[in-house]
Amino acid sequence: MTEPVPAPDSSEAIASDIAANIAEQRLPPGAKLPEEALARVYKVSRTKIRSALVMLAKDKLVDLIPDKGAFVSKPTVEETRNLFFVRRTLEMAMVKEFVARATPQDYERLEAHLQAEHQAIKDNNMQMRSALLSDFHILLARVVGNDVLTDILEKLAGRSALITMLYQSTRDAACSTEEHSAFIAAARAGDVARAVELMEHHLLHVEQALMFEPPSGPRKDLLRELLL
Repeated sequence: MTEPVPAPDSSEAIASDIAANIAEQRLPPGAKLPEEALARVYKVSRTKIRSALVMLAKDKLVDLIPDKGAFVSKPTVEETRNLFFVRRTLEMAMVKEFVARATPQDYERLEAHLQAEHQAIKDNNMQMRSALLSDFHILLARVVGNDVLTDILEKLAGRSALITMLYQSTRDAACSTEEHSAFIAAARAGDVARAVELMEHHLLHVEQALMFEPPSGPRKDLLRELLL
């Protein structure tokens, strides 16, 4: 007989569990997260819940609004368009420097990263796949060696990871990693024009494929459990 899995009881474990529920859209964007209800669900104090929500807010998964409470982050279509416009502008310029500077060791690290992307998609781990697909671009920036660029892209990519976790399908995530592979092939061949073209296409594709409408069909809504 299989032993029941114990409920999370530390702030870190609770934050991880809530993040998984957000990734799987059992807690949809914009959903309110009442401390008292969460404390009842996890059977812990509100202090632990409050700490967990602060952790989630640092990762941009939750918005903490004074006098209103905590809500699952809900990026807007306009914010997404603005974010990807800035990313395309920066990353298309970054590609030229990347191709000029990347070493065989850099390509080995990127190939290993691509394998991790494939595995996360195979495992249907939405939170991990979004983080890895986003981190790929940060790795490119680190190869370039521009600390200012890397810092900016880390912030943009972090927000992008949340957006793709919420609104990107598994099929489109698989397309993203295939596009990463095509980009690496062009960059390794020294084809700067093709690499720039592929990066622009990739970021446009990611943006245009996002599904801001909720998926159809029945799905468990953790909000019901919170409101019982």
